[in-house]
Amino acid sequence: MLQTLLKSVRQYRKASILTPLYVSLEVVLECLLPLMMARLIDEMTGDSMAPILKYGAILAVLAMFSLVFGTLSGKEAATASCGFARNLRQDLYFKIQDFSFADIDHFSTSSLVTRMTTDVTNVQNAYQMIIRIAVRTPLMIIFSVVMTMSISVRISLIFLVLIPILAAALIGISLYVHPIFRSVFRKYDALNNSVQENVAAIRVVKSFVREDYEKKKFEKAADEVCQDFTRAEKLLALNSPIMMLCIYVALMLVSFFGARIIIGSAGTELTTGELSSLINYGVQILSTMMMLSMVFVMISMAMESGSRIAEVLNHESVLTSPENGITEVTDGRVEFTHVSFRYKEGSGDYALSDIDLKIEAGQTVGIIGGTGSAKTTLIQLISRLYDVTEGQVLVSGRDVRDYDLESLRNEVAVVLQKNVLFSGTIKENLRWGDPNASDEELVRVCKLAQADEFIEQFPDKYDTHIERGGANVSGGQKQRLCIARALLKKPKILILDDSTSAVDTKTDALIRRAFAEEIPDTTKIIIAQRISSVQDADMILVMDNGRIVEQGTHEELVAQRGIYWEAYDSQTRSKEAV
Repeated sequence: MLQTLLKSVRQYRKASILTPLYVSLEVVLECLLPLMMARLIDEMTGDSMAPILKYGAILAVLAMFSLVFGTLSGKEAATASCGFARNLRQDLYFKIQDFSFADIDHFSTSSLVTRMTTDVTNVQNAYQMIIRIAVRTPLMIIFSVVMTMSISVRISLIFLVLIPILAAALIGISLYVHPIFRSVFRKYDALNNSVQENVAAIRVVKSFVREDYEKKKFEKAADEVCQDFTRAEKLLALNSPIMMLCIYVALMLVSFFGARIIIGSAGTELTTGELSSLINYGVQILSTMMMLSMVFVMISMAMESGSRIAEVLNHESVLTSPENGITEVTDGRVEFTHVSFRYKEGSGDYALSDIDLKIEAGQTVGIIGGTGSAKTTLIQLISRLYDVTEGQVLVSGRDVRDYDLESLRNEVAVVLQKNVLFSGTIKENLRWGDPNASDEELVRVCKLAQADEFIEQFPDKYDTHIERGGANVSGGQKQRLCIARALLKKPKILILDDSTSAVDTKTDALIRRAFAEEIPDTTKIIIAQRISSVQDADMILVMDNGRIVEQGTHEELVAQRGIYWEAYDSQTRSKEAV
């Protein structure tokens, strides 16, 4: 885990190295202050101001340089930790961009959001403490103990006994709390999932008046997180009283035994100034241990967060481009050879079973079937959004797994069932298909997708701002913009996954006619519920339970009097009734 995370330090290595260096210099200077104070006390006789001026100047210089190095260490620590967090978020984001649909399903969207936000923040805070406070603590303890031993070995034994007791208490609490934090972050994922679902589907929630139900669901998830955090915080709260008890016990023992030594030796074995410095060193040691307890708290949280981040960074996507993959798709031929597929290897039923299919370049293929018949699953294999479990999917005569992923997907444009628009202008959304497209090209594809008419009615036309998710346009308008965006790619294969369901039949017919006339060489695969959307196709597939159960032209399938005819007859009678 540490090896994985530390790769993200990169350009902030210098700041990460300078921080402990400045901290070390700060600690050395702080440890010299009590020693100078002891000499000042011992040399003050009341006869002259010379000792006060001499040691006062030394103390001022030491304090000033200690402040300078402390400020520099804080500055470098902030730079290193914030930069480290920036790189971590960037590495996570870039890694997720390469994930397949199966990888996203494995982690869940809400969990990935938590890892990029809460978990990275925890690691950032812990990293800052580690390179600063975790370095300062052992150095302060070592230097302070050495100083106390140079003054009085017997008194220093008090600290040598207390330090391992405190360390054992801290480690014990930390080990006990760590599993609780592991549970907390899993529940954080559930909490974020509740929020994400609610916000994304807020219109549905309000339409069905389910606000109270969603509130109770959120409240339950929030209470579970709160309860686990409360358990952990109750245990971690023991750090402070344990530390304070040890500090006061140590100061009492140092004062008691120090006073006895001074009185017993008449000040020859231990002076008043040295006793004062011993007390100061004791406070430094034990207050440093108190700071260490804070580090343990943060590290306890960050350990689980770091594991979750490393899990994503180390995850190997199930879909990768082959080395020296094919970069050219010559035409839009598609062939399925004994293809079977299931979402999780080794578990569950097959979503697709023994699919054999051949589509020639330029053909228009319609696919219909009931909900859950695996229509979408079938077309997702063409652009390799998932990999087949058995068999082969061929594009232009080559297995899709032999293609460079980017090259393949650039030639297979998919207008998914749940396409979204992004915040920005219509032009910016359309240019997802081709960043270099001219304004004339934008207008041309929008005319093909029957989108130009409504765009021209907007006051700002193609510069109209689209809100996140396309919230300020209708479902039909959103679908037509997504079709236009896909056409800009000039693909060899165009897949429409029920992407004209929100447009009227007239507009649907105009879109299909434009496809036939303007892009005759592009293979067009249309998934639809309306028979009218596919009846002019060169070939129609009827799917049921992951299999192709009927195949042929509209006339052939009607003549078979099967599933297709039943759907056609039902929709025809519905129209006549209207």
